[in-house]
Amino acid sequence: MAGFYELNKTERNQLVASMHQHILSNLTQHQVTDLLSYFDDDDTYIRKTAYLSVGKIYFSHADLKMSILQTLKSLQEHDSYKVRQTVINAAGEIGKREFEITQAFFEVGLFDVHHAPKNAVIGSIKKMGEVNPKPVLNWAKRFLQHEDKEIRREICHGIELRGRKHPEDILPMLKVLQHDPTARVRNTLVHVIGQIAYKKGCLAIVIHEIKTWENKKLVVDAIDEIIDVHHRYRNFSALTQAQAIAYIAAQMN
Repeated sequence: MAGFYELNKTERNQLVASMHQHILSNLTQHQVTDLLSYFDDDDTYIRKTAYLSVGKIYFSHADLKMSILQTLKSLQEHDSYKVRQTVINAAGEIGKREFEITQAFFEVGLFDVHHAPKNAVIGSIKKMGEVNPKPVLNWAKRFLQHEDKEIRREICHGIELRGRKHPEDILPMLKVLQHDPTARVRNTLVHVIGQIAYKKGCLAIVIHEIKTWENKKLVVDAIDEIIDVHHRYRNFSALTQAQAIAYIAAQMN
């Protein structure tokens, strides 16, 4: 089969519709033949089409909800990391509206032996946290001081997207990591602070918060990142780099 984006738009639409029907048929008949094939496909966009379809079916067919969750749970034990990754992404679609019923998928995925399912957890936290923040962020708080440094890093990265529009929601969580002993976690923290500071109205909130933090070395690193981000993303930032520097200088003195 040709790659998803090797098809023209009409062919892609036909493929999406065909996949949706195959997945719906599988779930209705308690089978996984087509679903498993799509979840394990080498083409990222085939897998994405599959997990988006599962999310749509979950919310449009109430009678299939429990069956879908049971199917996803069984597939999360599959040997293929691509299948496990796609399971988490499917759970992420469901978790946008019903997080509590899917959180176990992310708790398992955080500890997966392969990086792809772990990255799917980060991506899912981002998309769920953007639209369903309260339960997602409450859940994420539990892992900010986890003994595994990679878990701390993944959660820090995962809550970033919510912070781009509502930095006040995640800054108290990020503060917990200011003294983290692991450089990789601190680097991710600095990165996230930079990413949430360049959107309209966000710089003032970020600076007001971090200037009270105890780890002044980290604050300096974060400010350097913020200034650099205003240059790297100059076509998207609310302020110019010069305006950002002037504002920060005025606030930090």
